Amino acid sequence: MESIPKIPVAQWVSDATELTTETFGFLFDFIKNDFGDFIELVAEDWLMGIPVWLFIVIVGVLAFFVSGKKFGLTAFSVIGLWFIHNQELWEELMNTFTLVVFASLICVIAGIPLGIWMSKNRTVEKIFTPVLDFMQTMPAFVYLIPAVAFFSIGMVPGVFASVIFATPPTVRFTNLGIRQVSHELIEASDSFGTTGVQKLFKVQLPMAKKTIMAGINQTVMLALSMVVIASMIGAKGLGQTVITGLQRAEVGTGFVAGLGIVILAIIIDRFTQNLNTQRGEQ
Repeated sequence: MESIPKIPVAQWVSDATELTTETFGFLFDFIKNDFGDFIELVAEDWLMGIPVWLFIVIVGVLAFFVSGKKFGLTAFSVIGLWFIHNQELWEELMNTFTLVVFASLICVIAGIPLGIWMSKNRTVEKIFTPVLDFMQTMPAFVYLIPAVAFFSIGMVPGVFASVIFATPPTVRFTNLGIRQVSHELIEASDSFGTTGVQKLFKVQLPMAKKTIMAGINQTVMLALSMVVIASMIGAKGLGQTVITGLQRAEVGTGFVAGLGIVILAIIIDRFTQNLNTQRGEQ
């Protein structure tokens, strides 16, 4: 019995990646150089230029008001950030924080409009749903391969991989939130003669805000997890210290850096959750 010829999927993907790199190389170089320089400027000049004590105070004050003037989140944020500084990981923290912010902003800017489009058009939803499934189920490490192929190594491929991995929750939750707005409210807005844009911004988005914020929360947390993995391709930050500890079998170094990631993750998660709770109660 003759064996079935192997489908050359790997070769097709390699050829497509090479063609994309050659065709859009000028764009990738521009993003890698200019956008990469801007990311490093924010992390190493702007954020590192803020005195540590002032940064901790600002975060503590924000935590106090975001949490509804409760001291739990404030105390955790202040103590956690002081601990990271005490362990001489402040620069790594700022790099990780910058990558998370940039990746999350791009995810939200791209994800919310796409989610709105999906909620308005069934065909678009059917087209993008399997794409989002693919983006969420593909192992995170696989995204490092095209990131390196397009942007070499450094901060930019880390952001690129994080955006692909973390965008789906914002898209899905935006689509879900708008579709869950009650038909009675939609009919009432139609009866008042509202336009499509007015209905979107004055009825649907405000009513879906809590769901959308939940999606943004998930996106930020996924971006943080991917930024850590992206340290394998040269993205600076706490993840790089974890990998260094792994390579050198320095358990303590890796543990402390991992603890710093946990602290940052909890602070970001509690901030976004409290913002969602406050907006949901208004």
